[in-house]
Amino acid sequence: MSQGCELSIITINYNGLEDTCQMLSSISLGDVSAQVIVVDNGSSAEETGIIRERFPWVEVCATHENLGFAGGNNVGISKARGKYLFFVNNDTLLSQCDFRGMLDRMESDPGIGGMSPLIRFHQQPQVVQYAGYTRLSAVTLRNHAIGYGDTSLQPYRSEYPTPYLHGAAMLVRREVVEKAGEMPECYFLYYEELDWSVAIRRQGYRLLYFPGTTVFHKESQSTGADSPLKLYYNTRNRYLFSKRNNSPSCHLMACIYLTALVIPKQTASLLCRCRLVHLRYLYRAVADFFRGRYGRLEE
Repeated sequence: MSQGCELSIITINYNGLEDTCQMLSSISLGDVSAQVIVVDNGSSAEETGIIRERFPWVEVCATHENLGFAGGNNVGISKARGKYLFFVNNDTLLSQCDFRGMLDRMESDPGIGGMSPLIRFHQQPQVVQYAGYTRLSAVTLRNHAIGYGDTSLQPYRSEYPTPYLHGAAMLVRREVVEKAGEMPECYFLYYEELDWSVAIRRQGYRLLYFPGTTVFHKESQSTGADSPLKLYYNTRNRYLFSKRNNSPSCHLMACIYLTALVIPKQTASLLCRCRLVHLRYLYRAVADFFRGRYGRLEE
């Protein structure tokens, strides 16, 4: 693709060749000038050569180690030439993704720093996964995805502001990266797009839920829907998000709430289900946060 294209599509491949190839095959750009970047994030098999062979129009770069979600996307940013950057999970399908519609909306309002489209579950395409987010509570650090589990699309046909973009599919301006910085790599997995969304809004930009396009998401293909790793990163990074984005007093309250109420409740639940491995990862997550051990979990 030529220098100065409209759009750079960035996705990460990590031992997900089949998903990545399905996603790439589903891209329909129309009249949008774009480059497509696949960052192979340290896959155990030699998958980059297969992707290059099947999709010669795709730019493939290999990190040779797993840099995490933010780290892999930041490598993609370094290769990107587009005015806009579209970060998309490899476990998505983009057959109903209207790139022109998204770009035209961004062009119409320079105050929009980023947007995420309507996201529906691939396995249950009639079910909504994301139509915007509510704000995270400063103490409980909980929020919810608007529309999650709904089978009616009617309430989500109008655009509206959202405090956070969804990491599975988010379009941002290049200038946003230059002002807000790249994605924070201290999380490794989960919460980085929420933190990044806060950083973008701090620069005065608005974030938007955009219903004019749809992405279908398989969800949790790389870590598993109920894996110990997912529990570890979500637990540790909830504390970390509070530390990075709360006032000292709110962070203290959040730590008390999480440690005194949430962790004991999760412990009881895991014990009842005999999830002893999960329990070990849960307590490792808490310990690692208080020890200041961020980034990738070192076994």
